[in-house]
Amino acid sequence: MSMIGEYARLTPDEFARALRDPEWAEERVDELVEAELGSGGDGEPRCLDVDKAWEALDFLLTRAGFPVDVVFGDDAIPGAEEWGYTAPRFLAPERVREAAEALLAMPAERLVAGFGPRDLAREGVYPVIAWEREESLEYVTAHYEALVPFFAAAARDGDAVLMWLD
Repeated sequence: MSMIGEYARLTPDEFARALRDPEWAEERVDELVEAELGSGGDGEPRCLDVDKAWEALDFLLTRAGFPVDVVFGDDAIPGAEEWGYTAPRFLAPERVREAAEALLAMPAERLVAGFGPRDLAREGVYPVIAWEREESLEYVTAHYEALVPFFAAAARDGDAVLMWLD
């Protein structure tokens, strides 16, 4: 089984309700995912997954001194159970804005500069087998580049972002 990094944008009202009612939050995120699957990708996404690149993103962003934890968030949704491998965590709207600005300021090339697949394998970054096979870091940068507009749209709209491993 694979661990997939998942994200969902919630409006301020949805976010406030999610903090009070974690079961509702899970249902709402499921609705958002289903709606996007049914739309064929039309419109701006409210959900995003970074596949198995989540730990490489976390490692590289931490290494770069990134100011916001865009992989694991700041806090857990109070009372939430696991949504797969982890309980959902979040970034509140003000932290989403900070993350969006920092993402826009860091090109993907800078994120991976001076680092390669062997380095990730040596550090034990998931999925280690991919890095041992020396798969390209383009996989990681492609998912990083998807985070940039996702967070930019969330910041523009004043949304919070939930994240979890599924």
